[in-house]
Order: sequence, then C-alpha cells, then structure tokens
Amino acid sequence: MSSVFLQGFALGGGLIVAIGSQNAYVLKQGLKREYVLIICLLCALSDALLITLGVSGTGTLVADSEVLLTLVRMGGALFLVGYGIRAAKAAFKGEYLEVDQSGGASALKSVVLTTLAFTYLNPHVYLDTVVLLGSIAGQFDLAGRVAFGSGAVSASFVWFFALGYGARWLAPLFRRKAAWQVLDGFIALIMFSLALSLLTPLL
Repeated sequence: MSSVFLQGFALGGGLIVAIGSQNAYVLKQGLKREYVLIICLLCALSDALLITLGVSGTGTLVADSEVLLTLVRMGGALFLVGYGIRAAKAAFKGEYLEVDQSGGASALKSVVLTTLAFTYLNPHVYLDTVVLLGSIAGQFDLAGRVAFGSGAVSASFVWFFALGYGARWLAPLFRRKAAWQVLDGFIALIMFSLALSLLTPLL
C-alpha cells in the first residue's frame, strides 16, 4: 500500500503544485501573514472533500467496468501527457509567480470568500480531483483507493501549509524563473511517468 500511497501523493502533488491563481493567493497571504491557518485549511480541506468524492464515487464506478477502466486509463494518460506538456512549456518559457505584498489587512469574510472562489470556481479543480484522481483510483481495490486518496490528500495538506507558512522563505526563491523552471520540469516528469504507468497494462 505504501507504493500506492506514494503514487497518490506524487500525482496529487503534481496537480496541485502548478502556477495558478489559488497558489498565488495563498502565497500572497502567506507573505502578508494574514489568516494563513484558515486559508491553508480551507484549501486543503476542500481538496480532501473533492478527492474523497472522486475516489469513493467515480473510482468505484470505473472499477466495476473493464471498458470504463480501459477508457479511463487512456483518457487519464492523455490528460496527464497534456498536463505534462503544459508544465514542460512553462519550464521552457520560465513562467513564474508575481506576488504583490502591498495593501493593508483584509477582512476575514473577504479572505474566506476569496479563498473559496479561487477553489470552487476553478473548473480544473473538479477535473483534477473528482474526475482524474477518482478515475485513476478506480484501478485499485478498496484498500488501494483509500491509500491512493490518502496520498493525494496528504500532498494537498503538505503543499498548502508549506506554501502558506513558508512563503516568506519561498517568495525570494520563486521570484526567480530558474526555480519555477526546475519545479515545472519536475512536474512534467511526474505527469509523463504516471501516464506511462497507466498505459503499461494496456500494452
């Protein structure tokens, strides 16, 4: 089960650790040291909810059908390759986050609503967590799905809390293009390797 947990951790982490508005917001609030605990919990618990829905629902549906499982393997591999290509392009272009540290303190209600908006109004979050992670988990038995989902959820908690509380140390580093290039390159490798692992049983 440890290998399945690590696979879930790697895939979940690879999908979460990508340049985007949610990560930029978490990093910005981490720099300002405003409501960091609440923001990190909201992001991580939201991921945990969506991942659980995917692993328990979609994963079970796919696991019961060999045809669906094959289609999901192929579709998941295609998506991962596409995601990997996007990360590889970002690494090649040297895209990186610009974080504005200016501005006064924000109201808690505004921060909570903004965090929820960045999370639930992003269509990719459903594709990544409910559909992709849930479908990939469908290749495992119940224990395997629990391990896979736990790995993905753990990656979410580790990432958001590291980003929120490590912002003051991470920000100078990740203002450099080279740092994001290395990170995006690593993400691309993860996506390509996991796509290959999905296709291997079909070969």
